[in-house]
Amino acid sequence: MSKLDKYRYIAIEGPIGAGKTSLAKLLSERLQAGLMLEDAGANPFLPLFYQDAARYALPTQLFFLFQRADQVQDLKQLELFGRTTVSDFLLDKDSLFAQLNLGDEEYRLYQQIYAHLRPQTPAPDLVIYLQAPVEALVERVRRRGIGYEMPITADYLERLAESYSRYFYNYDASPLLIVNSENLNFVDQPEDFELLLERIGQIRGGREFFNRAG
Repeated sequence: MSKLDKYRYIAIEGPIGAGKTSLAKLLSERLQAGLMLEDAGANPFLPLFYQDAARYALPTQLFFLFQRADQVQDLKQLELFGRTTVSDFLLDKDSLFAQLNLGDEEYRLYQQIYAHLRPQTPAPDLVIYLQAPVEALVERVRRRGIGYEMPITADYLERLAESYSRYFYNYDASPLLIVNSENLNFVDQPEDFELLLERIGQIRGGREFFNRAG
């Protein structure tokens, strides 16, 4: 039995460009687990948001909220059959983007909808929070070349990264592994992925860190 078999639900989080989806795919393949991915491309408001944030922030956020809530509902069924699930998002951090992008009245409306909509789902057995300097996030976003992401500014990524830091500073709903991904390349450097797997296997609970010096 692998030391990772105890994790039935793993959520990977971090700002845009941190590498959430790539790591989620690698982990699900290694663990032969179900994969639950955020589908940003399905949100018709997202390209408009990056062009005019004030106008399109609320519909963009609500679309994501409904989408993510529908996805995590499936966790109840998966839990019945005992299948491991790896996800590249955490529903509970959805309000992070709402706080960052919505005006006061819009945010109050969002909170009301969230309170009514939020499904009762299990907390992850492990949350992996990927950190990286803003310069690295900008470079990664530019390199992957997704058209609607091109208007994203370094200033927005900096504010987003700070919001993530504040959110996870107080996070205690699940064991948390904070990973500095600046000098890690899980996709192109298999040894980096193996190091991370080894570190996950050593987790005893609470809040722990994984950092590889450059």
